[in-house]
Amino acid sequence: MKHADLHLHTHFSDGTFSPEELAAHAREHGLDAVALTDHDSVEGCERMEQACRREGLEFIPGAELTAEVTGQEVHVLGYWMDLSSPRLRAELRRFQGVRQQRVCEMVSRLNDSGVGLSESRVRSLARCEAPGRLHVARALVEQGFARDHDQAFDRFLKRGRPGFVPKARMSAEEAVGLIREAGGVAVLAHPGLYRNDSLIGRLKDAGIDGLECWHTRHSAEASEGYSRKAAELDLVATGGSDCHGMAKGEPLIGRVKLPYPQVEALRARRARRPDDSGPASVTRPATT
Repeated sequence: MKHADLHLHTHFSDGTFSPEELAAHAREHGLDAVALTDHDSVEGCERMEQACRREGLEFIPGAELTAEVTGQEVHVLGYWMDLSSPRLRAELRRFQGVRQQRVCEMVSRLNDSGVGLSESRVRSLARCEAPGRLHVARALVEQGFARDHDQAFDRFLKRGRPGFVPKARMSAEEAVGLIREAGGVAVLAHPGLYRNDSLIGRLKDAGIDGLECWHTRHSAEASEGYSRKAAELDLVATGGSDCHGMAKGEPLIGRVKLPYPQVEALRARRARRPDDSGPASVTRPATT
């Protein structure tokens, strides 16, 4: 059976792999189809598509949009969007500008607290239009202010710490609407990380097409529970590793191998809406 990973990042957001490196790793791990889902960015999709073609992989263009439901941050994955959509491009540019300003403010607050971090170095490490806290953490480690990324977050970047700056977010309804307007399908990413399963119903009402049931930070029990929830709500059960390269230690690619029938079920949602037929069947992912 063919397998896919529908949640991957490159250095065009907060990963460390280039698109070419990511595609090579995907082939080494026996994947057949991959989606690039960088945060608030489709900047790396063109190169990823070319790299996948060379590696003999099916490429699914995507992005991970930062949104909120009643004040709680959630991430919405969009797949098969028209990357030339003027509104999609405009909204992504707007949020990239927000991200860039947030990084400037984080560095400024750190400087005011006596941490002499260089904004130019953060931008140099980011190498993308959608920088975030992880890039600031890398600079803190590189310049000797923290031992590793975890300590950088704990000492400087978490809520209540000197470098914390709240993140501006669109509503979940806006995120789903943006994805659909661009011809894509929307999936709620890693529901287990929110510790609030009532969000799933809210996102269902907002129009999501799928639920990311299998994720490297979901237990086997949680994954099975979410796959049942997806069936109950007529959502496609999806999965991905959420690989960020070496940004968070060992690369996670290969840890989640979604059976290809789930990719086909998700693709079918582009041609129908959730109330057009009964629940899709679910094929469990391979575990490694």
